[in-house]
Amino acid sequence: MSNIKIKNNFEDSTVKESAKDSISKSVSQSADSLDLKKEEGFFENVSSELLDYASQLGATQAEFGFSKDIGLSVSVRNQEIETLEYNRDNSCGISVYYGKQKGNSSTSDLSIDALKAAVDAALNIAKFTQADEFSGLANRDLMATNSIDLDLDHPMGVSAETAKELALECEQSGLSFSDKITNSEGASFSSHRNLHYYVNSHGFSAMQPSTRHSLSCVLLAEGESSKQRDYWYSASRDSNNLESGETIGNKAASRTIARLNSRKISTQKAKVLFVPEMARTLIGHFKGAINGTSLYRESSFLLGKINQPVFPDFVSLEEKPFIKKGLASAWHDSEGMATKEQLIVEDGVLNTYLLNSYSARKLKMSPTGHAGGTHNLFLKDTGQNFNDLVKQLDKGLIVTEMMGHGVNAITGDYSRGASGFWVENGEIQHFVEEITIAGNLIDMYSNLIAVGNDFDYRSSVVTGSWLLPEMMIASS
Repeated sequence: MSNIKIKNNFEDSTVKESAKDSISKSVSQSADSLDLKKEEGFFENVSSELLDYASQLGATQAEFGFSKDIGLSVSVRNQEIETLEYNRDNSCGISVYYGKQKGNSSTSDLSIDALKAAVDAALNIAKFTQADEFSGLANRDLMATNSIDLDLDHPMGVSAETAKELALECEQSGLSFSDKITNSEGASFSSHRNLHYYVNSHGFSAMQPSTRHSLSCVLLAEGESSKQRDYWYSASRDSNNLESGETIGNKAASRTIARLNSRKISTQKAKVLFVPEMARTLIGHFKGAINGTSLYRESSFLLGKINQPVFPDFVSLEEKPFIKKGLASAWHDSEGMATKEQLIVEDGVLNTYLLNSYSARKLKMSPTGHAGGTHNLFLKDTGQNFNDLVKQLDKGLIVTEMMGHGVNAITGDYSRGASGFWVENGEIQHFVEEITIAGNLIDMYSNLIAVGNDFDYRSSVVTGSWLLPEMMIASS
């Protein structure tokens, strides 16, 4: 019998499958029935009262981040429903400043009494912390003033029954793709709506409703000498932009079958091609290295590289925070500072670090609007499609999966477990696994040969495949 969980701040109960119909309608209506004006009115009233309350208690500055999340998730396996989960979560994160002393607290109870108690707790913490000359809100004159509709809110009103059917269709497409597909680890569908409201004592406030929908499938295949597992998924703000269940199931199946009958390779140095899902992890390491916290702690392999070449001159990395329906679109960062379109890397040169107000003060620089992270990064391609890059690779490794966390943030030394496909004469020969790839990120960035136009849009970091001239590949 399947599990159906109804979760909120105060309850986590499991009910029998026979109760499914009775909750299905309420689940599907919950996200759509949110009255945004009413919710914003609530946030405005309660935050005004809390700011006054914090000031009366001696706080010199304060900020509040409210969140309400409503969602439905269903998972099926071998054409039977496994779990159906509905969640409705509330939270509030509080930061108060007592001069240069800071205290944080949080609560999932949004009643005014509970929120005031959380303010009390944060102030008590602040009074016992050491003063930090760099602490405080971002400067008042940096607060965003132009609200932009980024079209992030697309509730689909899905019922539990519809969610189940979407997952079942997805899995069935994968299971029926080939007789080499022998089992399933399941298919999942989720639909979530979030309301986020941020306010601070500079007078800045903003509410952003947003949605995120996803559909995925994980399959197993069996060949003459091996069993393999792989997956595929789709994610979007707007459910109309999701790939179909049939497409996802078929991709998961074909990817799984392609991994069958792997063969060993010898330890050697060779060219490496990272597919887009893996290439964006390299951008992730780059983001970590130019993050203000890493820089002022002097724990970055890109320390002091501002305004210097880091990539070849064909590389440009652009931040686009105002993309409609973007997975990381925002007109302000998590401190209320305005975001902007900018080239983080231009013609290979590092133009900017990623600084919030605290790290900017530590580094004696200006904040860059990156409190909370980046907002939609796009890496310029060099014109080749994936097949072109495979031919250009000629002989080497296509990396499709990586394991482990072997990255030294200070030196850039890079070593991770991997699997993928071996290529000779520009043609894929066979799957390889249980290997380790190693290099140094400084060299990997500066020696990048090409970036494909096979973009993967399922992330806020959009890139094509990366072709590198040489890495050490160690076989087990």
